[in-house]
Amino acid sequence: MLPRFEQLKKFLKAHVPSKTFPGLYLMLCLFALVTSVWFFAAIAEDVAEGDPLTIVDARFSAWLHAHSAASLTFLMRVVSDLHSLWYVGIVTVALSAYWWLKGLRDWVVILMSAVFGGMLLNFILKHVFLRARPQFDPPILTLTTYSFPSGHTLMATVFYGALGWFVLSRSDNWPMRLFAISIPLVMIPLVGFSRIYLGAHYLSDVLAAMAEGLAWLAFCLICAETMKRRREAKRQ
Repeated sequence: MLPRFEQLKKFLKAHVPSKTFPGLYLMLCLFALVTSVWFFAAIAEDVAEGDPLTIVDARFSAWLHAHSAASLTFLMRVVSDLHSLWYVGIVTVALSAYWWLKGLRDWVVILMSAVFGGMLLNFILKHVFLRARPQFDPPILTLTTYSFPSGHTLMATVFYGALGWFVLSRSDNWPMRLFAISIPLVMIPLVGFSRIYLGAHYLSDVLAAMAEGLAWLAFCLICAETMKRRREAKRQ
């Protein structure tokens, strides 16, 4: 098994360099874009037509509300509040300013377009589907905006996804790369779960937001890479 692992490691190092955005990365982005759009469309169709997924939504949310606990509610509120649109927006601007000073202009464009473009996209989709929020008595949260898809989950997806991609594309350190993969895999579902637990969203709202965020981030990365290659071609 060890020789096979070494061969895989050599292959990844050869085809996934850290200082560039190679063809393999671009293909991964295209694959992520296509599959995420398809997944989002499938969920959106089920929600719009009231398919069995909406029954799963209602039952899962009701079960969580019935089994809520004060300590877990407090924790979920903290997670949710730290990933509000305002908080993520402020952190994005601060990080973008730091990257700008470091000369990482392409990554500033990627992060800003992913986060703030994602906010706009999510706002539009909410007003396309007009899905009402879950209703519980007594409620943990009371919100008057629309439910589908989840804005908090979208923000977590594009923000942590962009940061993870940044580390993966610039670091040769394998523990650091694993860390960059682990953080989005932990934080995005955690944020999504917090929104369901608090009664702000259904499960399908969260899953659709993850697909939406991944598709939008992939689109931003593809656009950034395309513009970068055009600039390099003009210089030559």
